[in-house]
Amino acid sequence: MTKILLHGCNGKMGRMITELVKNDADAKIAAGVDSYTGVPNDYPVYDSIEKCDTDVDVVIDFSNAGAMDALLDYCAGKKLPVVLCTTGLSEIQLEKVQETAGKTAVLKSANMSLGINLLLKLLKDAAKVLGNSGYDIELVERHHNQKVDAPSGTALALADSINEALNGEYHYVYDRSQVRQKRGAKEIGISAVRGGTIVGDHEVIFAGTDEVIEFRHSAYSRNVFAKGAVEAAKFLAGKGPGMYDMSDVIQF
Repeated sequence: MTKILLHGCNGKMGRMITELVKNDADAKIAAGVDSYTGVPNDYPVYDSIEKCDTDVDVVIDFSNAGAMDALLDYCAGKKLPVVLCTTGLSEIQLEKVQETAGKTAVLKSANMSLGINLLLKLLKDAAKVLGNSGYDIELVERHHNQKVDAPSGTALALADSINEALNGEYHYVYDRSQVRQKRGAKEIGISAVRGGTIVGDHEVIFAGTDEVIEFRHSAYSRNVFAKGAVEAAKFLAGKGPGMYDMSDVIQF
């Protein structure tokens, strides 16, 4: 039985994970952390990570970038494995994530779904063929109107996967409105759409001469991310220090 500390337990994803784990015989939420404690829970909820003294095996984090530093300090100090699902981290915070991985197990993923992580692999294969054949590469991501970071962490992960397969030779272009010039050959264009209640939609376009190849992933419920986070937590509990990702959890 994996005992989970749910960081950000009263947010949308936290509530979804709470309900999901109720039907999981191999895991339980032992405690939660959230600045808003007015939601009834079947486990103790602390208003700050420093106050948590419940015995747990692993942390699942679905909070916000502002809570990241305290979380990382806590996990490093207690040698507590942590699944990081929060996006929009600063460069300084990303460096701190790497430092924390030297002291405990850290699994960081921009997207926890099986489909997205399979897509990351497929895009590497496609990029090696199409990118090296002169195809232009564009990404379009769409999310709900409450999402504050843009582009999404998943869009950047998709772009990074492509660029890794192309030896890091490409650069990212986020806005073409201020520059009147032709598209460069080594660009990956990334566009963000925000509206309505779109859970998450990512489209990758390889545009060549007289043909276009498109990869697309659409999430219709946040439940796909909740399931992935719980599986990641069960995998990470008991692991030694280091950086992990969903490819370690999912064996393709």
